[in-house]
Amino acid sequence: MKFKPTAWVASLAMAPWGWAQAGGLDAAVDTFFNDYLGWFAAAIFTTVDVGGASFPLIAGWLLLAAVVFSLYFSFIQFRRFKLAINIVRGCYSDPKDPGETSHFQALATALSGTVGLGNIAGVGAALAIGGPGATFWMIMVGLFGMASKFTECTLGVKYRTILPSGAVSGGPMYYLSRGLAEQGMAGLGKILAVFFSIMVILGALGGGNMFQGNQANAMIVQTFGIPEGYGWVTGLVLAAFVFSVIVNGMPSIAAVTAKLVPWMAVLYIAMSLFVLIANFGQLPDAFGQIWSGAFSADGVAGGMVGALIQGLKRATFSNEAGVGSAAIAHSTVKTKEPITEGLVSLLEPFIDTVVICTMTALVITIAGMNMGPYPNPAGLSGVQLTAASFQATADWFRYPLALAVIMFAISTMISWSYYGLKGWTYLFGEGATTEMVYKLMFCGFVVIGCQISFSAAIDFSDAAIFAMSIFNIIGLYLLMPKVKEELTRFLAKIDSGEIQRFK
Repeated sequence: MKFKPTAWVASLAMAPWGWAQAGGLDAAVDTFFNDYLGWFAAAIFTTVDVGGASFPLIAGWLLLAAVVFSLYFSFIQFRRFKLAINIVRGCYSDPKDPGETSHFQALATALSGTVGLGNIAGVGAALAIGGPGATFWMIMVGLFGMASKFTECTLGVKYRTILPSGAVSGGPMYYLSRGLAEQGMAGLGKILAVFFSIMVILGALGGGNMFQGNQANAMIVQTFGIPEGYGWVTGLVLAAFVFSVIVNGMPSIAAVTAKLVPWMAVLYIAMSLFVLIANFGQLPDAFGQIWSGAFSADGVAGGMVGALIQGLKRATFSNEAGVGSAAIAHSTVKTKEPITEGLVSLLEPFIDTVVICTMTALVITIAGMNMGPYPNPAGLSGVQLTAASFQATADWFRYPLALAVIMFAISTMISWSYYGLKGWTYLFGEGATTEMVYKLMFCGFVVIGCQISFSAAIDFSDAAIFAMSIFNIIGLYLLMPKVKEELTRFLAKIDSGEIQRFK
């Protein structure tokens, strides 16, 4: 039975503009979240002391799942990497298959949700604390995380709903409820699905929306010297663009992200390659620092422990493997074989973490601004450290970097708007009016995010995103035998020639 939106729900669509004009909103929002919801963020990000460093248990939860799935599927991410590439290229795609997007479009949409400010600011924060050695552990965790994406996205397609209109609804809320019902655990599946849906809505409005707009506006102000107080202009422009994309649903979102993601990735990778080529002679030393720092006894929290924890946090928080968000986007793909999209999805952590995050780390390491002792003695961290590292090679990099930040923020908002929408429609039911209420509300929160700055609300929304992984991974453990059945059957069809390459 679906929850029914009431009058207060509809009022949320117009409320953000009025709220944003109220004086002292930042303090009021922070006070509310600190006083009433601070316990939630504290619980989700509970840490334990490991060798003098704070280790977040939620990161360990995600890493453990990645290792378990890698072992259970015999490191499918390495054995079938080439097949995954061929599927993205369309070698096994039949345009007549049910769904809304191509394999490439689904991958681009999911990547637009993970390739974002975390690749710029997050890596800077990790290296400011953990040093170059954090890069090694970041890569290792990213490689294991590929198996988590494979598992959740296969299930996303297997248990999706295709509506009479041809639109698709899928993701953890559907495989948790339907998949576990098949296993005789309908009650547990329903509970997990409802809580996942609530968390994905909160995460979409916060970390996937307001934080992105806030950081994009801050980068514009910093780069172009725009006076403070005009965030509402940035917010309105971003909100108008986001609404124009999301109003027509997943086909429109996929079409935009399929164009935006390659361009933003090419821009950022080209900038990184420029720095690496310009400083080619320093690359051996940079790799040496990464290797030695990964196992060194010196540095923060005993060296190796601090580097490992920072690399683990950055990788798990960046590629979202195990969180379940990407499964929502991948569920829309045109295919009759769920495994095909599982294989496509395992490319995400490789692109996001192994390629893009590593390039950021190399740029920072070459610039030498994160040399120990740690934390960074210059006081630089996050996006400031990354920006300063690029500008150490060429000051004009401030402009393309600002463009990259804006593109990353927009792409993340577009994808997360869809993730939140699917959680919304799971709770409140499918329908044009229900969807429009959510879309207007989401765009209103874009304006809020660009205008004000607060920490507790963002901490809460980040906690909501990682709380998604608690409900999702419980379901993945219970349903991974279903994925193995699908994998065995699909590979048998490939080997026998029953499934033919189209090109």
